[in-house]
Amino acid sequence: MARRMTVITCCLGLSLTVLPGCAVNPATGEEEMMLFSPEKDVAMGKKYAPAIEKELGGLIPDDNLQNYVNQIGQKIARVCHQPDLSYHYAVVDDKMTNALALPGGYVYITRGLLAELKTEAQLAAVLAHETGHVVARDTMAALSRQIGTLAVLGAVGAGSDSPSAVHGASVMAGLLSLQYSREDEKDADLTGLSYMTQAGYDPNGMVETMKILEELQTIRPIEFFSTHPNPDSRILYLEDRIARRYADLHGLKVGKEEYAERVLTPLAQRKEKERIKAQDLDSWGRKEEPAP
Repeated sequence: MARRMTVITCCLGLSLTVLPGCAVNPATGEEEMMLFSPEKDVAMGKKYAPAIEKELGGLIPDDNLQNYVNQIGQKIARVCHQPDLSYHYAVVDDKMTNALALPGGYVYITRGLLAELKTEAQLAAVLAHETGHVVARDTMAALSRQIGTLAVLGAVGAGSDSPSAVHGASVMAGLLSLQYSREDEKDADLTGLSYMTQAGYDPNGMVETMKILEELQTIRPIEFFSTHPNPDSRILYLEDRIARRYADLHGLKVGKEEYAERVLTPLAQRKEKERIKAQDLDSWGRKEEPAP
């Protein structure tokens, strides 16, 4: 699907025309309109990753958990269409149920989403899906559509070490609230399915993850579907692809026990510590009632 070229006129009377360029999407093989070089993607990711991490509660201070998630992500990265990028996979301490891919190889998953998953294969599915967005450069395309090319240029323009406050705020807001297209989502699903299987994980983990998310959506609106629109027949086309391409594969990893030990137990312990700390703070804040 060709991306639309954007032409923006500055309110200060300066005109800026962005000349179109063409690039082949490595994941789909389709030629697309692309306004920015891959180097700009990397520059933006590197520039905004620290601020995004802070906005999402910071990285969970658990090296074992972070290393576990990153190791799984790196398995995905090694088999993706752009293994030469420097990929970063991390857990942010946010209760919302979501995952986020920044341009240039920065992938985050929230504590809230980790707590809902049950297996390592399901985690691999999320990381593979987000890696698919990175490879296809969907984040930059969606960001350009939502906040305008001028803001993006201001943030990643050549020779600019720090964006203006206006541009910086616009890009931050866009990164945290951008919406992919349904076509982008379907491509990321199918690309991620390929990546996770090549990395040695049971592709059914992708279907299981989508079922978990859709069940949560029946209880309350979840953040994943606010930024990742749910394509029609998502589970059906995933099951169809698995049946046609991966049904004969055996011995692929599910990793239920590993996930419980490396993720669910530490998260439960952390939640309990937070509960006890909150109780202690609450008790300290209460004044003793005077004796009658």
